[in-house]
Amino acid sequence: MALPSFLTKDQGRNLFLPAHGRGLALPFEIRELLANRAGAWDLPEIPDFGGPLLPLGAVAESQKASAEAFGADRCWYGVNGATGLLQASLLAISSPGDAVLIPRNVHKSILHACLLGGLTPVLFDIPFLSDRGHYTNPDLSWMEGVIAAVFEKGLDISCAVLVNPTYHGYAIDLKPIVSYLHRKNLPVLVDEAHGAYFVSDVEEVLPKSALVANADLIVHSLHKSAQGLVQSAVLWAKGNLIDTRRIDRSLSWLQTTSPSSLLLASCEASLKEFKDPEGLKRLKERILDARILADGLRKDGVPLLDNQDPLRLILHTAREGINGFVADDWFIKNGVMAELPEPGCLTFCLGLAHHMGLRDLIRDLWHELVNCKGTGSPFETFSPPPIPKISIPEMEISSAWRAQRESIYLAKAEGRILSDLICPYPPGIPLAVPGEKLDRDRVDWMLNQSALWPSQVPNQINVVAGDNELTI
Repeated sequence: MALPSFLTKDQGRNLFLPAHGRGLALPFEIRELLANRAGAWDLPEIPDFGGPLLPLGAVAESQKASAEAFGADRCWYGVNGATGLLQASLLAISSPGDAVLIPRNVHKSILHACLLGGLTPVLFDIPFLSDRGHYTNPDLSWMEGVIAAVFEKGLDISCAVLVNPTYHGYAIDLKPIVSYLHRKNLPVLVDEAHGAYFVSDVEEVLPKSALVANADLIVHSLHKSAQGLVQSAVLWAKGNLIDTRRIDRSLSWLQTTSPSSLLLASCEASLKEFKDPEGLKRLKERILDARILADGLRKDGVPLLDNQDPLRLILHTAREGINGFVADDWFIKNGVMAELPEPGCLTFCLGLAHHMGLRDLIRDLWHELVNCKGTGSPFETFSPPPIPKISIPEMEISSAWRAQRESIYLAKAEGRILSDLICPYPPGIPLAVPGEKLDRDRVDWMLNQSALWPSQVPNQINVVAGDNELTI
């Protein structure tokens, strides 16, 4: 595996996830554990230790303590990331044949859960920021319009999924939306993978966690937005709309029977940082550092976009006519690796490690890049996908995925039904899903995306074989 030299030598600037900054911000307990004899921490589910689904043992006691500390009724640690916990949550909250309300910027793991559980995704459109090509958060008024559209179509949905914050750190107050959905008798699952540290409530101006908003199920990725190791995550449950026995059963389908004791310890340690006085002090310092850095870069003429997560910096490369992938290559060659390149932006994740001298480095590299590659003219605005407020796949998602398929050129896909996700990675947000029939406008839009996302959006796609002869 070929890696940039500064990664193999632990040099350069690591502005990507996990948030512990390649170990610099790991909790003390985990660093101490890793300093022991290699493998000494690699334990099975022995009686005194237990596991996430066992009623007794250290893990069960830790989960109970975490739930009490953060105001949840139950919590479960996860060892295969937010992915496994999101999927188990959706399967617990719904039954085969149900329709589930899902935003267009959902992570692909939710759609995989629909496939596994025989669920119909009712995909709803969300606000789009055309200057940068990002989805952002729907507010209460927007969600009221979505629910009205659902009822107009006579759809019976079993639950709603929300994403807050987004990958880029856009966030809103979920409480009015969750309250509204509850009044419609809809349980709410929130993908808060990128907002774990919001539970600390360390600052009044930070976004509030979905736990405070009284969502029914909330999933945090502890390596994306806390100090956990990769694959560590936590699922929280609140209220009485969801039978927790269904959650246990769903987790037993999708979680390993041999969970890593190291990752379970990482779940506990990273959450403790949000209650420990010293941990909160360090978190405050990192947030303050991030705000000072962003203010300084803006004064230096570096075009940063506004968001609600101070630990995410979004460099608006499109403002100088530079593709984010070109900017990413430039920064990597100069020893700085960002988290997420896109056609109009480059997102840096500062994480929870301390960064010295970063303002001068980013400023100088950016101005050098503008002098070399900048056009002097910003990109034209980005166009959102031409889709209605709500849509349902033309063909059942699991049937489309399992059907015999054929590969065709995207340009010739009008009228065809997709059999695969079209999903640039990162961040794993689908442009189209299995079962969707592509009309001319959607094909043209995706061709445009293919030009913007080199090597990310294929010019050949898989469709259901003979679907142009099917009556769906």
